[in-house]
Parts: sequence; structure tokens; C-alpha cells
Amino acid sequence: MMPILESGEETLVGGQAVIEGVMMRAPHSYCVAVRKPSGEIVTEEKPLARMSEKYRIFKYPVLRGVGTLCQAMSLGLRALKFSANSMLETESPKAEPKEIPNWAISLNLLFSFAFFIFLYKFIPLYAVTALGKWYPLLKGRIAFNATDGFIRIAIFLAFLFLISRMKDIHRVFEYHGAEHKVVFNFESGKPVNVENAQAFTTFHPRCGTSFLMVVMVVSMVVYTLIPFSGFGMKLLSRVVLLPFIAGISYELIRFAAKRRGSFLATLTAPGLWLQRITTKPPSDEQAAVAIHALQGAMALEEAQGGELIIA
Repeated sequence: MMPILESGEETLVGGQAVIEGVMMRAPHSYCVAVRKPSGEIVTEEKPLARMSEKYRIFKYPVLRGVGTLCQAMSLGLRALKFSANSMLETESPKAEPKEIPNWAISLNLLFSFAFFIFLYKFIPLYAVTALGKWYPLLKGRIAFNATDGFIRIAIFLAFLFLISRMKDIHRVFEYHGAEHKVVFNFESGKPVNVENAQAFTTFHPRCGTSFLMVVMVVSMVVYTLIPFSGFGMKLLSRVVLLPFIAGISYELIRFAAKRRGSFLATLTAPGLWLQRITTKPPSDEQAAVAIHALQGAMALEEAQGGELIIA
């Protein structure tokens, strides 16, 4: 869930689905709640300073999006590590608790980034370059980058659909739905409980899925403005410009969230449609875990003197 708009900058509550659980974050705190194989719910909650408070440079447009996303990625990895370690429960109470080593997480992160570049940057660019030899029309900058973008979106949709068929990923998508329902419940002002949360939809306009779709549309426009003609330079520019494109996309999402009826707000619509794949209706037990995470984050926020309001 993208953190946008609280006190003019971010919303009060955001979150992320993890393995058998949910991470919820408030402006200055977060809590991860995970249901272990035994049925017990375990949590990890810690204070969390905003990037704009730690580094003034992230107060400015575009850069604030880069800072927010970097922090979201770091926090997401921390939450995933906690949830993965929680799943390594042993049957013997005397056994030493197991943890995934940091090197394994770092290696996985490096592989994921390389896979992302290969799948969403290299393959579309290579495909359009090859097609351009047969269809001269694709050699034009606009046609080339538009086709490149559509291939990228097609790969993204196909990848999401395929992984959604996996049992473990389907469970994560159910927790994703639980996160959205509980955030909707909180934002409505109604008492946060399982019954009220289950009455809400799983499709939320601030979801990171919507953000990814905006990134792909914005990248098509930005790449059209880049004058490079060689394959290598085009690929390099696509990697180097990632933070810039993410920052612009963040600003568009932020603007759309403030002005729900504007033309730019329609950019989030494909993301809402896409959530039919990335969110699934949760069980009451899954909704309870999301509520547990929200309560933990809000309790820590209140303990730090945070102002519990909705912007």
C-alpha cells in the first residue's frame, strides 16, 4: 500500500502482505503480524522515521518519491525476513530457533533485481529491436517505445497471472486482500473488527499494483524523449532512469489520490482492475492478522506521541 497524503505528504496507514501475515505502517512506526504454523500470532514492531525527516533532500517533489520507495523496499524486505523466519518453527521447543542468513537475503535480492532487468527491460527492448528489422514503422521513436511498453505490460500481466496460480502466492494475495480491507475499515472511521473489515472491497486505489502500472505508462513517455539509438545505450538508460521514472510516477499517484475526479486519477484505474489478480478475498482468520498488525503499529505510534488522524 503506497504511503501518500498524510499531513499533505503521506497517508496515516499503509501496508504489505507477507508470508502468512501482514505488515502495517503508520507515519513513525510499523508492525508485522504473522500467524505461525501453530496458530499463534507473533509480531515485530519498531519505530520508523520518515525519509524526509532523516534527509531533507527527500522533501522535494520527485525525490520524495524516490526516498519513500527506497524506504518501502527496505521495510518490505525486513517484514518478509521476519515472516519467513516465523515460518521456520520447529516441533521441538528445545531446538535452536532458525533464521534465514543475511547473505541468502542479499543474494535473493540481487537475483530478483537481475531477473527484473532481464524480464522487463532486456526482453521487451530486444523483441522490438528484432521486430524493427521486419517492420520499418517500428524504427520511429514513438512507435518503438510504445511497442516496447505494450510488450512490457503484457509480460507483467502474464507473469502475475501465472504466479497467482501457485498455492503459496494465492495465500499471499489473500493476505493482500486482508490488508486492503482493514485499511478501508480504518479509513472509514468505523470500529476496526473482522466483521466490519470483511464488508469492504479488496480493491484499494493506493495499492502498489496501481503504482507499477503507472510506472510502465510513464516509462513509455520518458523513453520516447531519450535520443539514444544503439541497443546498449537504450538498455543502460532504462536502468539508470528507473529512480527518476519512479519519482514521477509517485507524484502522479499522489496527485490522483488528492483529486479523485481528475483526469490523472484515471491512471490508477488499470491498477484497480489488476487487483482482481493480486488481491483475493481473505478468511476471517487472515483479516484478524491484518487487524493485529494495524493495532500494533497504531499502539506504537500513540506511545511515541503520534497524532492518530486521517488526512
